[in-house]
Parts: sequence; C-alpha cells; structure tokens
Amino acid sequence: MQLTSHQFKARSREKLADVNLQAALKKLQGNFVKGRSDRVAELPNFLEIREAAAEIRDRAVRNLDHYLEEFERNATARGAVVHWAETAADVNRIVCELAARYEVKKAVKSKSMVSEECALNHALEAAGVEVVETDLGEYILQLAKEPPSHIVAPVVHKTKEEVSDLFAEKHHKPRLTAIPEMCREAREMLRGHFVSADMGISGANFIVAETGSTLIVTNEGNGRMVTTLPRVHVAITGIEKVVPTLEDIATLIRVLPRHGTGQTITNYVSITTGPRREGDGDGPEHFHIILLDGGRTKLLGTELQQMLRCIRCGACMNHCPDRKSTRLNSSHVALSRMPS
Repeated sequence: MQLTSHQFKARSREKLADVNLQAALKKLQGNFVKGRSDRVAELPNFLEIREAAAEIRDRAVRNLDHYLEEFERNATARGAVVHWAETAADVNRIVCELAARYEVKKAVKSKSMVSEECALNHALEAAGVEVVETDLGEYILQLAKEPPSHIVAPVVHKTKEEVSDLFAEKHHKPRLTAIPEMCREAREMLRGHFVSADMGISGANFIVAETGSTLIVTNEGNGRMVTTLPRVHVAITGIEKVVPTLEDIATLIRVLPRHGTGQTITNYVSITTGPRREGDGDGPEHFHIILLDGGRTKLLGTELQQMLRCIRCGACMNHCPDRKSTRLNSSHVALSRMPS
C-alpha cells in the first residue's frame, strides 16, 4: 500500500476545491451516518451489546496465541491449510507459490483490505496471473487504476457520472446513467470471470477458533461466487481477527453492519469451513488460509493494543475527528473504547 501522508496538506487543499468530490462525499450523510444512528436507536440494550462485543475482542487479543493455535488445529482438521505470514511480502510469496502449484491463470477477488495492505494484485500480475476485482466498488477502482478511499465503501469518492464515463470508456459500450443499468452492465462483464477463474481470493471479517471457520459479511453476491466457484480458495486476514466461538460471532454481527453500513444485517453472512467434501454441491477443492502478522504482535502489551480490537466497520472515517464539532458519544463509536 502506497503511503501518501507526507502529501496530506497539499492534497487536502486540492481536494477541498473539488466539486465532484464534495458531491460524492455527501452520500456519507445517508446510511453511513443517519442510517447508523437509526439502527443503533432500534436496540434499547445497545450499550450492553457494545460492551459485550468489546469484551469478546479483548478476550481474543489477551489470549491471541491460544485462540490462533486452536483455530489452526480445527481448520486443519476440516481440510484447510493454514499459512503463517510475518510480513506482507510473505503473503504475496505464499499466494504466488499457490498460484504456481495449482497452475492458476486467473484469480477473482472479493473485497480484502489486507490484500490492499500487501499490494497483492501487483505481485500476482508480476507472476503472470490475471487478477479481477469483483466487488463493485473495487472493480470500478481497478478500471480507474486507483486505490480505495474507504474500507467499507471504497469508491465513495466518485460520483455516478464519473463511473458512467469510466464504464463507457473501459467497456466500450454506450454510456448508461441509471444505476440499475450500470450495475447490470458490471455483472455482465464479471460473470464470465467467476466461472473461468482458477483461484478465488477473499478476506475474512472474523475467523472462528472453535470451528476453524472464516467468515465474511457482504452486500453483493460476489463474495459467495469467489469462495465457492474456483477450484482454489485463499482467505487472507490479519491474526487479530480471531474470535473464540460462533456464539461470539452472533454478538459481533449485531454491531458490525449497524456501524458499517447502517443496516440491521448485511445481505450475506458467509461462513466457510474447509474445502468441498463428498456430497457438497459446491465449494473449492483446496482451501488455504493465510494469517498475517504485519506488525500486529508488536502492539501487544503496549498502549496501542486496543487497536487490535478494531472490527473494521469504518465508522470512524465518517465523522469529523474534532471533538468540539463531533461529540464521540455512544452513537459515534463502534465499540466502547474501541477504534473502529
């Protein structure tokens, strides 16, 4: 992932004058802000749920080695192969080695911020593998050759008109302006990739120690296509995403979509446990899980350890960080004392 923080002042001055960007970011005031507040208000015991979620994440982080070993043991028993990656370079090496082993020519991806962290696409392309992003926002950004601007809504910085122009240029089709038509066009462009890909690559919102499962929450069907159609599935996630039990997941899922997208629950909650078994109607022949440290263990035992509780809801990105203008009360934080 390219660091541009040293350009912040110059770029902020430039972007503050960008009319298109201002129009695009007004969308944050919809489901991202008001929708989130409304969904939280629907739960009279929200504070109790938030505290329970924070405790689950604390327990996992305090006993990280124990739960990771339990996860590896249970995932392996169910036919998955677990890989440990100390650095982003290790992730890229492992995925490229798997691609060579299974003679992968094309990989389809669902949204994965860890893969962005590792610049995985560049490594695979350098190894001769075609990579296709299938999340609509990530697909748009791949066409535009841009990085994501938000971990939940990666293309929130673009207007519908800009996407319409981009599709017309890259798809070589008449320009469409209605969102349903544009979405259909994207589906038509992506459908063939799902059935022709050799490898599917996903992230994991959580991994479950007691079952050895990975879990993703999505609002598009591409996540399930990526994890079930290709003969090889590779899930990549940070080691901090481990959760002790499926019951714990039930608590966290009550928090994550409310804060991430202003929904009671996402359209899809997908749990993957091992590769396809005899009698299964779908699923990969091979399932590999890569657990990335990437400096995370260096936070343990420090004042920054609480960062590892983050559930990646993105809510902290939707509010002004100035406490004078935005009161960070119970409606503005994902988990008590927990960075989003």
